[in-house]
Amino acid sequence: MEQAQGLLAFCRPGFEAECAQELAALAAQRGTCGLARSQRGDGLAEFIGEDAARVGIGWEETIFARQLLELIGRAANLPANDRLGVLLPLVEGDPRRWCDVRVEAPDSDAGRELAALCRGLTSALVAALKSRQRLDRRSPWRLHLCMTSGRSGLLAAVEVARAPPWPGGIPRLKFPREAPSRSTLKLEEALLVLLDEGERERWLKPGMRAVDLGAAPGGWTWQLVRRSIHVTAVDNGPMDRALLDSGLVEQRREDGFRYRPVKAVDWLVCDMVEQPARVAARMAEWLGNGWCRFAIFNLKLPMKKRYEEVQRCLARVREGAPGVELRARQLYHDREEITVFAHRPA
Repeated sequence: MEQAQGLLAFCRPGFEAECAQELAALAAQRGTCGLARSQRGDGLAEFIGEDAARVGIGWEETIFARQLLELIGRAANLPANDRLGVLLPLVEGDPRRWCDVRVEAPDSDAGRELAALCRGLTSALVAALKSRQRLDRRSPWRLHLCMTSGRSGLLAAVEVARAPPWPGGIPRLKFPREAPSRSTLKLEEALLVLLDEGERERWLKPGMRAVDLGAAPGGWTWQLVRRSIHVTAVDNGPMDRALLDSGLVEQRREDGFRYRPVKAVDWLVCDMVEQPARVAARMAEWLGNGWCRFAIFNLKLPMKKRYEEVQRCLARVREGAPGVELRARQLYHDREEITVFAHRPA
């Protein structure tokens, strides 16, 4: 058992290096030094440094972190018959009270095998902290125990106000049977994660107009139509018949990189499979020319230097559309890509 200081991030397995690189870059921007480390396939990244947790890096600032926690300790060689007995002294070394407790494992092949153990430890840890009067619903802090194996774990904390509301940072969405493709979940998650409740209410109103570039068969168009938004679906491929019959969709059989709207629209959405730099340049053109107020688009990432490519693409959009606000995240329903929300303030 040992105390530790730093940051602990959950991320998509396979993107640990990018997540660690991002944490190091954010810390450097605040003048903080430390050690970023990760192991491919673990679904975790760490940034070790005495000041890391105090510089105020928040989950909402990151692209690759699903949730971001303050690392407070690590435990190894936990005995199978008394894990809690070894963990409790480490927990009690922190003077804070906790509003809640989460015992979880990363979203990796090894982590999923620990689900039953995490459930059992949650009940035991909550009961132990209650008996010690260490739980207080008014506390702004939540205690996390990340089990990395059956015999090892990482203790961490988070301010609930700056944490995603979903366990593990993963919104569990159900695929709607009426949607024409599973890609619909990417846009649903983007609207849930990248916009807050008030923004969704103000910025997604019935009667608005949108363009969906590379729309076929209509997974992203479906999300807009269910909100009674009129959509121009731009794609040479076939669209879902029910969407076309809705009265809210007009298909234009054109190249998404050539299409120009007759007049400005409220929304642009784009999930075209293309080089990320080319998509970024196209988004910069739409936003820079004022052809749309809001945009959500995906950037498909290369196999190498993915963090650097993300930064180049976001810089390209900002250069072509000065003043635009960008929020980017690798969503649970993304794969080798990130999703970006862009907004031109009024």
